Amino acid sequence: MVSRILYAEDDRATRESITRALELEGYEVHSVADGTGVFEAVARQPADVIVLDLMMPHVGGLTVCRRLRAGENRTPILMVTARTEVSDRVAGLDAGADDYLPKPFALDELFARVRALMRRGRYDEPDRRLRAADLLVDEGARRAWRGDRELELTKTEFDLLQLLTRNAGVVLSHSTIYGRIWDYDFGPDSKALAVYVGYLRRKLEVDGAARLIHTVRGVGYTLREP
Repeated sequence: MVSRILYAEDDRATRESITRALELEGYEVHSVADGTGVFEAVARQPADVIVLDLMMPHVGGLTVCRRLRAGENRTPILMVTARTEVSDRVAGLDAGADDYLPKPFALDELFARVRALMRRGRYDEPDRRLRAADLLVDEGARRAWRGDRELELTKTEFDLLQLLTRNAGVVLSHSTIYGRIWDYDFGPDSKALAVYVGYLRRKLEVDGAARLIHTVRGVGYTLREP
């Protein structure tokens, strides 16, 4: 079955060249020029991955991302941006993007990021449930609960919680987590992992619930029972 990519880019030459490159890789590509086109395309036919340019006229990439997530659309999103500031990249992740790719980029890196998101969007494992303290993670259904409260998680948040729960009590390094979740090590200066750990903590620690995800300074993170 051919995987489908929705690609949003306002520059016509870039849009056409990247679309052609993705098609030569074997993907079915639907390309649009702005955020409005993204909403229209999503309404017509779901995609396996959305590649979204940050700077577009009328409706920008951040707004598109926020609206999709607010509407419970969990399609993996790769945000592409010419902005290099950490704050801009964090803003994309905060809006609900699963990954980001700075411009200019090599085609091989784009393909690798898309493949990683495709893999994370396919879950053929048998139904399994992981438990740690009062946390329950249903791998098959991709749902999680803290006590009686179900957690509303994005794909990346679930992937990270699943990885930490599977390895409860084990300290996972930053590079290990980046490799397993993003299939790419962003390096020691990246804030992406810290951003997502912060998201999870806020959702796990509602009403003063005990902390489950702990920072091991200079190494990484671990999930352990309080």
